[in-house]
Amino acid sequence: MQNPSKKLGFASTAIHHGYKAEDHQGALVPPIYLTSTFTFPTAEYGGACFAGTEAGHFYTRISNPTLQLLEQRVAALEEGAGAIAFASGMGAITATLWTLLRPGQEILVDKTVYGCTFAFLNHGMAQFGVKVTHVDMGDLQALAEALNERTRVVYFETPANPNMRMVDIAAVAALAKTQGALVVVDNTYCTPYLQKPLKLGADVVVHSATKYFSGHGDVTAGVAVAADAELALQIRLVGLKDMTGAVMSPQDAFLLLRGLKTLALRMDRHCSNAMALARMLAAHPAVERVYFPGLESDRFHALAKRQMRQFGGMLAFELRGGVSAGMRFMNALQMVARAVSLGDAESLAQHPASMTHSTYTPEERAAHGISEGLVRISAGLEDEHDLLADVRQALDTLGAASSAPTPPAAPPAMACSA
Repeated sequence: MQNPSKKLGFASTAIHHGYKAEDHQGALVPPIYLTSTFTFPTAEYGGACFAGTEAGHFYTRISNPTLQLLEQRVAALEEGAGAIAFASGMGAITATLWTLLRPGQEILVDKTVYGCTFAFLNHGMAQFGVKVTHVDMGDLQALAEALNERTRVVYFETPANPNMRMVDIAAVAALAKTQGALVVVDNTYCTPYLQKPLKLGADVVVHSATKYFSGHGDVTAGVAVAADAELALQIRLVGLKDMTGAVMSPQDAFLLLRGLKTLALRMDRHCSNAMALARMLAAHPAVERVYFPGLESDRFHALAKRQMRQFGGMLAFELRGGVSAGMRFMNALQMVARAVSLGDAESLAQHPASMTHSTYTPEERAAHGISEGLVRISAGLEDEHDLLADVRQALDTLGAASSAPTPPAAPPAMACSA
């Protein structure tokens, strides 16, 4: 039996934490509790569960044994006090922020965030009396000037989706604490294998578990992890139970537990493929600029070395030729899939100007740091030489191909796909 005083490594924790096979009839793989409700041995026990004085399960919208194991494992990996599972990454984000913010309070948000997060804040919370202020979190002086007694939350991604901007977590957290503000970090791009925001001073970490936690493109899920156990409980009872009802299914929790077992191995391969791809892109004449913190020329290289284990599996690059070059490149890909989302075994490419951000004007895209020729790639698990060969041949077509027209704008609901 595992010595409880011995701290396991990351991969061992992802495989073993929180589960004893002997407690489940020797089943090596944790069982799925496909039940919506739970029976009580006595009325008194049921009343104690509802009162919070007994830790039993009574309804899957609040807790379930399969979800609980997933939550315990993710909390251990992030080194947090408690985790809450959700039906999507946006479920984790919205439930967390509905719990933390009240009318009259303010949230400071980095200038580059995931499109649906931007929409929720500016078209959702702002309508309910919460002030939403965007600040360049890379400018600590600007952040210090923006912080005030109304600031309740400071929110950012690092690296940011889709242009790979990075934020110094420790420095921002230290500034936020001078005003008593809570720091919420979207850690989807890194996972706790590469970066642990809670250890750097953040209060809550959110994830789209759809991405690297799953790793196989067959789950939609989210997770929030808090540094404080009481804060985690509040997010569960307010944000999950009352405000959103964004409950993860036990089946999805089972799939995520399976995905976590190989997370460390997969992240190593994602990172090595992304590094090789970034170096090839930086040397290609069709590429104007590469955004990847693993390159020594990248402005965030030193910061990434301080707060990340490796440099991640995501990268972005600007093509010479704008929108038409981006579309021609995308259409020339043969193995790399043209798709949104990220973190799957398959390499995925998307061109924001013609896809996720096509409803923005060129001026709006520029204001958010998204150029017309920007392409984002999630480096998958393929053989490195196959991945490089496909991207290289697609780049090589740009010199000879004729320009393609800009596509019609997608409907607004499509503009914030991952």
